Amino acid sequence: MTLLFIDQDKLSVSKTNMRYSKKAPDVSDLLPTVRKRGIIQTLLVRPAAEAGQFEIVAGARRFYAARIVAAETGEPEPLPCRILAETDDAAAIEASMIENLSRLDADEVTQWETFTRLVRQGRDVADIAATFGLPDLTISRVLALGNLLPRIRQLYAAEKIDRTTIRHLTLASKHQQRSWLALFDDPDGYAPTGHQLKAWLFGGQSIAARFALFDLDSFGGAIVADLFGEDRYFADPDAFWAAQNAAIAARRAAYLEQGWSDVVVVPPSEHFHSWEYEKAPKRKGGRVYVDVRASGEVTFHEGYLSAREARRLARGEASEPARAPRPEVTSTMQTYLDLHRHAAARAALLGQPGVALRLMVAHAIGGSHLWRVSPEPQATRADAVRESVETCPAETLFDERRCAALAVLGLAPDEPTVTGGSGHEGGVPTLFLRLVDLPDAVVMEILTIVMGETLASGSAVVAGLGVHLGVDMADWWEADTAFFDLIRDREVLLRIVGEVAGETVAAANAAEKTKVLKRIIRDHLDGADGRRKVERWVPRWLGFPASAYTSRGGNDAVGARDTAESAQAPEPDPDTAPAPLQRAA
Repeated sequence: MTLLFIDQDKLSVSKTNMRYSKKAPDVSDLLPTVRKRGIIQTLLVRPAAEAGQFEIVAGARRFYAARIVAAETGEPEPLPCRILAETDDAAAIEASMIENLSRLDADEVTQWETFTRLVRQGRDVADIAATFGLPDLTISRVLALGNLLPRIRQLYAAEKIDRTTIRHLTLASKHQQRSWLALFDDPDGYAPTGHQLKAWLFGGQSIAARFALFDLDSFGGAIVADLFGEDRYFADPDAFWAAQNAAIAARRAAYLEQGWSDVVVVPPSEHFHSWEYEKAPKRKGGRVYVDVRASGEVTFHEGYLSAREARRLARGEASEPARAPRPEVTSTMQTYLDLHRHAAARAALLGQPGVALRLMVAHAIGGSHLWRVSPEPQATRADAVRESVETCPAETLFDERRCAALAVLGLAPDEPTVTGGSGHEGGVPTLFLRLVDLPDAVVMEILTIVMGETLASGSAVVAGLGVHLGVDMADWWEADTAFFDLIRDREVLLRIVGEVAGETVAAANAAEKTKVLKRIIRDHLDGADGRRKVERWVPRWLGFPASAYTSRGGNDAVGARDTAESAQAPEPDPDTAPAPLQRAA
């Protein structure tokens, strides 16, 4: 590259620049340095179409900051520039993005916009990954943002949607995305996020009648409607799928008769990503892709080829044969075979409780259209509460055991949960075969992880379990800042002062403000400021059984229920506890 100092009036921002926009970017963070020292880091430019002019491939913000300083001083200084050789747009886009990525300040939506432009310039995922030194999977995940509605991408760029939620939304159909946005915008509605969103997308528990490809009047199964008659649902999912699959087969046959080269049915376990394909008409070998969702929704994408096939076709090379051979059995015969195999398998399962246990755990982990097991989301809008729970000893121990379970099962260590992973590679069959090879003690320990993940927070089950196991919260909890920030009741604070400091101290400070009362409690718990240190203090609300500080109550009557249950709760048997999981080497 050549290094030159170029006058500002000979520079303009290239459309290949990652940060190209008709609107000038915010450069307030750069201005103090540019005013004091000028432009130190070189801009990356290439010759423009007009003689003597150059377009900026990387360094647009530095250029705009220099223009502002020039307007203030009236002395536009030439800018240091490295000149690229004349090359294609794709290479310029790559150069721009490499420089921006090296500063780690390019958000994923901006990356998507740039990666998409590279795809349009003929780059494939492997090329982009090699250029930027990123895994293929990372590039694919960024490109998957193209499946999202623009509004959802904007919410993600504004950090109003977290990464787990956006990952699941990339698997949603446009109809599901619009439905989710309606819930997100409704102040009285609840838009599922994280793994709750996955259950919402793929649970399949309610299939809307509007998704049927067949004639509802001739459908023999039951259809139920809400009280307003606006939405109707199929009472029997199996009956729906039998009719829906028959309709898909009929539509497939019709497409083939129309001359399409092939009709590919994409099952619910897979997804049609438009960015992996290019439009191709029927006369050029275009296919029809039938995207079937677990919700019952079916979308027909007419006239597509994979990006690789489209490029091969553009070069005049012969396309790979696409028409699949006709299967040996009809769909009705396949149903006959499936049902008889099912009957024989479950009859053989009788008297095999160990196998049934492993199969049940595999379904709870991997999921199926008949199983609807979802992990407890531990949702809260308060960042302080979230941080308190995530860093507490109990959650730390559970996460360690969860990671060990993931390793034993051969699952990715970065999976946020063991349970509800319908995307686990291999699905239930693979998980079942892995569990068959594990000893009973390890399977039982994995079962405790699954049960722990699916234990509903705030439920009576948690209260009863804690009483039954004799949980001492002092082993798992210490008062933290989040706890004290959430106490706002003076009467309660005085009762707590009485617990930790004594009733004499509480009476002497009865007129003090809540801030003073909290400091007294903290000093006793920490043994600070000359006060007697109080060990293993736990508020009454957290105990098993729980109780309240005042007659007003304070824990949704859980305390009364816990107290009643504790009188009859047997002591846990330590001999029945399974051996702990060991992380796989």
